[in-house]
Amino acid sequence: MEAKQWTVQIYITEDGDDTHARAVLRTRDTSTITGRGVARRNPIDRSVPEIGDELAASRALEDLAVRLHDVYSDDFVALAGPAET
Repeated sequence: MEAKQWTVQIYITEDGDDTHARAVLRTRDTSTITGRGVARRNPIDRSVPEIGDELAASRALEDLAVRLHDVYSDDFVALAGPAET
């Protein structure tokens, strides 16, 4: 049995107190799905960039999971065909 490999890359950028993350899933057939997440630091909080990175990345992965589920749902409906009455 051949194992399939999907790759997720997370890209993180910072802009002032905002951290943006983009999680990109690439499948074997070169399909891509992208999730996005943002973390905003309260100006009165200490600046700890790693926390913003973690929060933005987790939100991007959560968004990616929802989008992947939507793709599955659309594929499932398309394969099931119209319901019989």
